Amino acid sequence: MRVGLVCAHASSYRHADGPPVGTRQHIARVAAELAERGHDVRLYERRDDPGLPATVPVDGYQVHQVPAGPPTPLPTAGLIPYVTEFGRWLTDEWAGAWRPEVVHGHYWIGGLAAAHAVRETDIPVVQTFHSLGIEQLRHLGGRYDGPGERITLERALTRAVDIAVAQSNDEVDELTRMGLQRSSVALVPPGVDIEQFHPDGEAAPREQRARILSVGSLAAGHGQEDLIRAMRLVGDAELVIAGGPPADQLANHAEARRLRELAEQAGVVDQVRLVGAVPHDQMATWYRSADVVACTPHYSSAGRVSLEAMACGVPVIGYAMGGLADAVVDEVTGRLVPPGDVRALAVSIRRLLADNAGRFAYGHAAVDRVRSSYTWERTAGALERLYERVVSRRKPVEA
Repeated sequence: MRVGLVCAHASSYRHADGPPVGTRQHIARVAAELAERGHDVRLYERRDDPGLPATVPVDGYQVHQVPAGPPTPLPTAGLIPYVTEFGRWLTDEWAGAWRPEVVHGHYWIGGLAAAHAVRETDIPVVQTFHSLGIEQLRHLGGRYDGPGERITLERALTRAVDIAVAQSNDEVDELTRMGLQRSSVALVPPGVDIEQFHPDGEAAPREQRARILSVGSLAAGHGQEDLIRAMRLVGDAELVIAGGPPADQLANHAEARRLRELAEQAGVVDQVRLVGAVPHDQMATWYRSADVVACTPHYSSAGRVSLEAMACGVPVIGYAMGGLADAVVDEVTGRLVPPGDVRALAVSIRRLLADNAGRFAYGHAAVDRVRSSYTWERTAGALERLYERVVSRRKPVEA
């Protein structure tokens, strides 16, 4: 099958900051897995660096740099004026010898470009939002900083696609509230690289006391402040926060300074350690060094951190929402607490740190759960079946 993946954000190929991570990694891994299954896959990204080649083969698929807008990095709001240009370029590209049988848009910007490109064809469009503006606004409130047009455009996009891919049951519910029929929403959880994330291997150096690990960008809404407040009730333990800028830039980072000030006010500054950005290929060693991984974002669509930690055999304590609520089985692979309940979070962490046998059992169950339900092979297989379904049911449009 010929598959076109469309991501209008920054190009993921050969960036100075290393291989793609997060959602960019998700898209790249989906492309590679589909290519491994014998599909002809082409990934279209916006050119944001004039030094990148127009087309390059990567892991069995092709990456195409689309010349839409200036060849420089742009924030999401800055991409909106170039969606139509991106879509027109795709229309012209697909009028040639290679024409996709199905197009899969990623992020709302990529989805808009994909829908624009195929609007006068019979090519079906599958869409993965990765996050939803209306849901972020609900959970983040005044801290939501997305473009003003986003929510309206996402709602319009739901009416232009054949099927939307949700990564959690919460996202399924949200998409149906936005107007999609339940039959037009497919639940396909993200995958985990179980060759990279596994229990056996080196662990990052640590102190003698228990370690709680939090992973995520240093930004409002990621929940690190909840963990710092919870440390007052946890007792003698170390909270390591990985993420944000490199360690040598933390002193000048506003959110890092705010978290340190909060730790001082809470009287736990000697228990909180910010280590800055950690290369993704080193994250497994940090997960394995922890007794517990705490996931407390105020919004989480996929729960990637929880899955990576579970794959490394570490129990997860997190807020019962989004992808976390699906990935973590309460009292089987970790503990789930009500979102924002700092006291319940602290009590759960303290009890689990004191229960060596419980952590051992949770860790083994976590590994089994990831390997049975969250591999990239399983994710690609589900998408493959979804593509076959939308292609078979789409009828050619009338002239």
